[in-house]
Amino acid sequence: MKYYLYIDECGDQNLANFDEKFPIFTLCGIVVAEDKKEWLEEQIQSLKQDFWGNQFTILHSRDIRKCQKGFEILFDIEVKKRFYERVNAILGTKGIYTIVACSILKEPYIRNYGRLNDVYAQSLSFVLERAVFYLDSVKKEGELELHTVVEMRGKKEDDALKQYYYQLLDKGTYWVTSERLRSYAKKFAMLPKKANVIGLQVADLIAYPITRHILDPNEPNMAYEIIKDNIFVEDGKQRGIKIVPKA
Repeated sequence: MKYYLYIDECGDQNLANFDEKFPIFTLCGIVVAEDKKEWLEEQIQSLKQDFWGNQFTILHSRDIRKCQKGFEILFDIEVKKRFYERVNAILGTKGIYTIVACSILKEPYIRNYGRLNDVYAQSLSFVLERAVFYLDSVKKEGELELHTVVEMRGKKEDDALKQYYYQLLDKGTYWVTSERLRSYAKKFAMLPKKANVIGLQVADLIAYPITRHILDPNEPNMAYEIIKDNIFVEDGKQRGIKIVPKA
């Protein structure tokens, strides 16, 4: 059985000069089993066809919220209502995907660790850890393969990330040995946004509400309420989101 780990981010990884109103970086992953991937892709493509008359529109959370760059139709309140009803119905379906994410709280992180670390790379290690924990929890018999997919960001960044990924396979993490990680991790792909990968778009849609919830758990957040039941839970304990530094 193949599982796909789609990863996207919310916020930027800059520790030197960041927005004090949004002092966070989130790397959000969704794990989708091969037999659920087709349903998710069909639902999102059907949504695009119904609202844009094509399947090439790429869903991007920030542009949707601002009704820009192809999402101007959402200025129509009735269209926006129908659109969010469809999106919520898809993302709120339990058991189709599982959320594994890491959020870096920049101000306390800098106080504890300084400004020089690569928070994207560090977040990736935590996301992969939680993906392994999840696969351990669902494995019954036979081999499971994890195919990790991330969006290209630029040659320098992509080269550094690939290097870090393969270092993780060689050395493992604090909680997951290299052998355990390599037993699952079989493929790593970096694809451009224009590849129109549905899993990456879903991860992007989910990353923002998770980030807002972590910044202010008491703030009304309907989008988070829709997706929260898909966060990885094991033995009654939420294990799908790691917050660094730990409160």
